[in-house]
Amino acid sequence: MEAIELFLRQVPDKCGLAFIIVQHLDPTRKDMLVELLQHATPLQVLQIKDRQRVEPNRIYIIPPNKDVSILHGVLHLLAPAKPRGLRLPIDFFFQSLAVDQQNRSIAVILSGMGSDGTVGLGAIKAQGGVVFVQAPASAKFDAMPRSAIDAGLADVVAPAEELAGKIIAYQARTPQLDQTDPAMASKTQSAIEKICILLRSQTGHDFSQYKRSTIYRRIERRLGLRQIDGIDGYVKYLQDNPQETQLLFKELLIGVTNFFRDPEVWEFLKKKVIPALLAARAAGGVLRAWVPGCSTGEEAYSLAMIFKEVLAQAQPAHNFSLQIFATDLDKDSVERARQGAYLPNIVNDVSAERLSRFFVHKEHGYRVNQEIRETVIFATQNIIMDPPFTKLDILSCRNLLIYLAPELQKKLLPLFHYSLNPGGILCLGNAESLGAAAGLFAPLGGKLRIYSRLDASLLTEQVEFPAAFRAPASAAATPVAAKVTAHNLQTLADQLLLERYSPAAVLTNELGDILYISGRTGKYLEPAAGKSNWNIHAMAREGLQYELDSAFRKALRTRPNAVRTRAKVEYNDAVQAVDVTIESLQEPKTLRGMVMVMFADVITPPAAAVNPPGRAKLAPAAMVKLDQELRQAREEMQSTQEEMQTSQEELKSANEELQSTNEELQSTNEELTTSKEEMQSLNEELQTLNHELQAKLDELSHANDDMRNLLDSTDIATLFLDNTLKVRRYTAQMTKIIKFIPGDVNRPITDLASDLVYPELAADARAVLQTLVFKERPVKTIDERWFTVRIMPYRTLDNRIDGVVITFVNITAAKTLEATLRQQQADHEV
Repeated sequence: MEAIELFLRQVPDKCGLAFIIVQHLDPTRKDMLVELLQHATPLQVLQIKDRQRVEPNRIYIIPPNKDVSILHGVLHLLAPAKPRGLRLPIDFFFQSLAVDQQNRSIAVILSGMGSDGTVGLGAIKAQGGVVFVQAPASAKFDAMPRSAIDAGLADVVAPAEELAGKIIAYQARTPQLDQTDPAMASKTQSAIEKICILLRSQTGHDFSQYKRSTIYRRIERRLGLRQIDGIDGYVKYLQDNPQETQLLFKELLIGVTNFFRDPEVWEFLKKKVIPALLAARAAGGVLRAWVPGCSTGEEAYSLAMIFKEVLAQAQPAHNFSLQIFATDLDKDSVERARQGAYLPNIVNDVSAERLSRFFVHKEHGYRVNQEIRETVIFATQNIIMDPPFTKLDILSCRNLLIYLAPELQKKLLPLFHYSLNPGGILCLGNAESLGAAAGLFAPLGGKLRIYSRLDASLLTEQVEFPAAFRAPASAAATPVAAKVTAHNLQTLADQLLLERYSPAAVLTNELGDILYISGRTGKYLEPAAGKSNWNIHAMAREGLQYELDSAFRKALRTRPNAVRTRAKVEYNDAVQAVDVTIESLQEPKTLRGMVMVMFADVITPPAAAVNPPGRAKLAPAAMVKLDQELRQAREEMQSTQEEMQTSQEELKSANEELQSTNEELQSTNEELTTSKEEMQSLNEELQTLNHELQAKLDELSHANDDMRNLLDSTDIATLFLDNTLKVRRYTAQMTKIIKFIPGDVNRPITDLASDLVYPELAADARAVLQTLVFKERPVKTIDERWFTVRIMPYRTLDNRIDGVVITFVNITAAKTLEATLRQQQADHEV
């Protein structure tokens, strides 16, 4: 009540907002919250009625024993589905608010116990809403605020009395990025690209291929929270405040998930998909799964639980295992997923049976058990830039593609097809589809977005691996001949000879990309139509292409030997015979690996005059030419096939080696992470034990001080002996009776000299140990002092005898008085 009143007192009567207050109420008692809050605010306070439309400048209070939801701006009351003690009304309302109002949602967490509301806050953040949280230091019950803050969901943290003003300021200053005006849209797009550059420079991650609408909503939120008027001002703010870049980076990482989201999907996987995968695999096999964008791990752990349940129901039992790779871009989310610790409100998503079987109940929630934890390997991965996992049986990428641009989706889906084994399963979110990749997968679950991989013909070259996802580099610069800087006769003569008498030539790399041109090559090469392409194979003129391609490949195979071939080039309606010499260079070292292609015209004698050719006379020449072209085509095809087979085998071998290395590194990384977690856990346990021991030591020190002061205050000499009559402890007064030094501890009492005339001390102590009956007697010292010696058994707290306690009470004054009285009595009698 106090936090709500502090909050509402600062809300102006014409704020333009509607407030819905959801509390944990006793369902058996009448609610008086409406009457109490009406005194704290000028706004009208109403108790929610079923199907009540929300209007601005009003406060709506949830009634007892009801859950409240919102649909199209209308409030609906529902009977609680959970029994008392397990209800989470705040989470329930926040989740419905996020879906209904999306980025217009504002969530406020005030003083309260438990973690109710934290899951709902994640849904609101995912839809572009904003979260305000009361500062825990100002809350009487700080559990709910701390839960929201620890989950990283709080946008603004402040005392309750300051939150209302911040909300009003946020609502008034939140700008809407205008996408209708072409000039403004272009300006906004430019600012968005600059923001992506700043994000990439500071985080190493490129968000330029994310959906623009997602980025727009997140930036609009940050503009409102930072009270910045325009997007250009926000770009400047990012440049001046690197920490804001990190906050925006976190905002763009959508981390909304929960256990067994869309239950019908998991039921289909359990009953149909996983049993079919197991039936098609030999016993003892391993199923491999990948969950990209795993966030805090709920999806991956859900898959592991479903698999364990399928194995438990299998008859006869199968000896299969499951290996799940779960990855995400957010390191903090991956770290939380590795811990496997979740709030108590997961009871809304996880059945009681699964909670008892797969979780361990902790003080502040639940932790997945070791059996499930060992199934999942977590790692940080950028799906756009890093290599994918392969040879997978299941790939669950649900509700990730919806945040990516369509161009990127078209590249990821063929990559998923490549990563899956034949017949492997792809799971997408309800709002996602295959699009242009529909020919690669077959639907299995109707509208459930579960697909089976088809054996579609998809060449490796058609799959754009992550390294190729980046924007293509700009076209190669046009080769330009070196500038002549001749300043003397020799240089001019050499230049003239090169230009007029040296053969035309080009220098290329092993792919045929032209690096340098010498002489006039226009007779042999011409730019290809379309986009600029400076590759010699694309630029070769008609008649030269086949011979050039064949000789080029042969030169690479037979290096360093040069390859010569002759061809006929059609140029200016004439045919010119050309000798082509191709050499893969080894010297000098700076040109090693490059290829030199030289062209030389061949002068052919003029053909003898003949009668006008007839069809019959041309036939043999035409047949010879066709036969040569056919033979050449077959040779080239055979050579190409051999090269393709060799390349495919090498690529396959390299891919397997890289995959094996990647898996080993992933496994090693996971083992190291697990060892680190175990060491951290052990360190925490040792720290806890150390704190406990320190506390016990402090208590013992205090008790020791108390006992010493007590004994000193009584002025009674006390001696503690163990069961073997060795000295255990003594008080300072004992040194006046027995000359103790610190080294006398653990020495037998019989070995120590004393002023006591009491040779029976050791015998009396043994008798007390045997009979457990105390002894008391007066004892004299050699210097005429008297003490009452009392010997008692030493009892521990568990009633065990562990030595004796001997006290010495000084009765010298009493004995002197007694002697004086006796003397006086004797004198009186005389």
